[in-house]
Amino acid sequence: MLCSTFGIAQAPAENSDTKEKTLPGNPELVSSDDELISLASLDEGDYRYTVEDYFANPKAFTFRFSPDGKYLSYRESDENGKQHIYVKNLATDEIKRAIEEKEELVRQYGWLNNGRLFYAMDKGGDENYHIYAVDLDGSNLKDLTPFDGVRAEFNELLREDKEHIIVSLNKNNPQVFEPYKVNLITGELTQLYTNDDPANPIAGYDFDKNGNLKGFTKMRDGVEMDLYYEDGNGGYKLMKSLSWKDSFGILNFNYATENPDDAYIISNLNSDKAEIVLYDLKEDKMIEQVFKNDQYDVQSMGFSRKRNYEIDYFSYEGEKNIVVPISNAYKQLDAKMKEELPGKQYSVLDATEDENLYMVYVDSDRLYGIYYAYNVAENSLKELYNTMPQLKEEDMSEMRPITFKSRDGITLHGYITLPKAALAGEKVPVIVNPHGGPQGIRDSWGFNPESQLFASRGYATLQVNFRISGGYGREFLESGFKQIGRKAMDDVEDGLKYVIDQGWVDADKAAIYGGSHGGYAVLRGLTKTPDLYACGVDYVGVSNLFTFMKTIPPYWKPYLKIIKEIWYDEDVAEEKAIMEEVSPVYQIDKIKKPLFVVQGANDPRVNIDESDQIVSALRGKGYDVPYMVRYDEGHGFGKEENRIQLYKSMMGFYAKHLGKQEIPTPLKD
Repeated sequence: MLCSTFGIAQAPAENSDTKEKTLPGNPELVSSDDELISLASLDEGDYRYTVEDYFANPKAFTFRFSPDGKYLSYRESDENGKQHIYVKNLATDEIKRAIEEKEELVRQYGWLNNGRLFYAMDKGGDENYHIYAVDLDGSNLKDLTPFDGVRAEFNELLREDKEHIIVSLNKNNPQVFEPYKVNLITGELTQLYTNDDPANPIAGYDFDKNGNLKGFTKMRDGVEMDLYYEDGNGGYKLMKSLSWKDSFGILNFNYATENPDDAYIISNLNSDKAEIVLYDLKEDKMIEQVFKNDQYDVQSMGFSRKRNYEIDYFSYEGEKNIVVPISNAYKQLDAKMKEELPGKQYSVLDATEDENLYMVYVDSDRLYGIYYAYNVAENSLKELYNTMPQLKEEDMSEMRPITFKSRDGITLHGYITLPKAALAGEKVPVIVNPHGGPQGIRDSWGFNPESQLFASRGYATLQVNFRISGGYGREFLESGFKQIGRKAMDDVEDGLKYVIDQGWVDADKAAIYGGSHGGYAVLRGLTKTPDLYACGVDYVGVSNLFTFMKTIPPYWKPYLKIIKEIWYDEDVAEEKAIMEEVSPVYQIDKIKKPLFVVQGANDPRVNIDESDQIVSALRGKGYDVPYMVRYDEGHGFGKEENRIQLYKSMMGFYAKHLGKQEIPTPLKD
């Protein structure tokens, strides 16, 4: 399922005359640092918590055990906000820095084997990731994918092969990805299969635990999906033809049986909600239904390698994240979590190979997150690290699940985070926050630093899982196709009406804010219902559906037909008219409320031109539009200093346009 907003980065260009690099977009439109600092200064008040309290990097986070349980790795921030990765010997307490973060952010890291780590890094947020391997003491650093302008995607960690991993690269053709086995020491690459038909590319590969390619999914005519499976003679045969809207994906092969073709599949072929079935891939037939939920799509399942791949749990996301324990070991873990940490939700991040130590992350709507080590033999929980100890649970606000009806009768779900003034009966300003994506994405219950920051300043936050959101079944998802900017926006408006009718929020003080598709929803909201919102903050949002479609990166071009089925197709006259109607840049005259625009210059999904267009058009009409651009960021701000300045400026913007709130909170200690 395609889950991201599509677009392409505009890399720094080279002027043919001067041979000097120029900045992306139009730098003359960008607000100065002094202007943004002045805007931020409007957020006045003796608040208990600062923006930094919510958005500075945790001092330490991303804790992981080594496979043998002898080491503990983690990120730790230095005084400059750089997040280095350290490794601690649990027997001697000796700590060594394995990975140093320099100018570029380390986007991801993890264990490859007992003696080696990997990490992923791009350049300025362009999302052309390289994958690196390094020893635990920082030596033997190797760029495993040393190709400029190429995106590396991590496929498989081969637990049965400690010397190799499988990655996908688009180095032979930027439009398609091909799998390679990579030696973790030498970096030697061995291509495993050829994706040589860009018009009908392979969209996904399925490997077993030994790294054997068992099957793949090949696109046909841009919207059909053909599943190929090994034929027993070294080749692959067509097993099943599906629509791109169908879900049929291998979660895990069933290694508990002697049949190598048995696999657990997540599928919506026989039900509206995605369910898990046991399937014989060679015979193309279902063996049995394994797990389903009548209201929500099932998300995942877990296994024990130690206990011959016994099923440990199933999970799905309802109002909160739900774990359904199956094995006795997981039932013991689940009971321990509920006994010692009631009201919290947990996720198991990893386990040692002997499965005696689990890394568990615990959070809630009021708790940012704490890492725990769970010892199976002792049935004990040990707190390892509280990621944000400065944020006291008792000071945070409740995120309350809500359910309401849309204007055309669809049941919708979402969340409202209410500041204490609202709980005391006061109608407070509200920030409506549509999520990104939009297809297949949803808002979730848990700690949201944005909502908590807003609540600390007296603002409620409304999040609506509008039609096209994921997790609620196929019918709900597809009901939002061709409705982006239309019925999907109606749902957001209906959510706002619902919380107004409950008496929680002030109808005259509603802002709209979002990122990616949410940024588009801000612009669309200010044009579709210009009197509904008091102001808006557009964060890396689309302003023009025509230019947006034309600037997709090469590796999304095979999916263009699918994109058009989700959004709109300008080659269909009726849909072209809709695109003009729902493209904010064509509806500039309807915007009459204040707008703040934020953009990463190297954004590979939403080109900076999308933001430049809207700022230029509004400035041309005499509007004062603050415009924050960071030239070392992409689709969202990953660097601490940029993130903090963003939220400081945003809070000043809200203070200016939603009205200052008298909140009697003491100064921070």
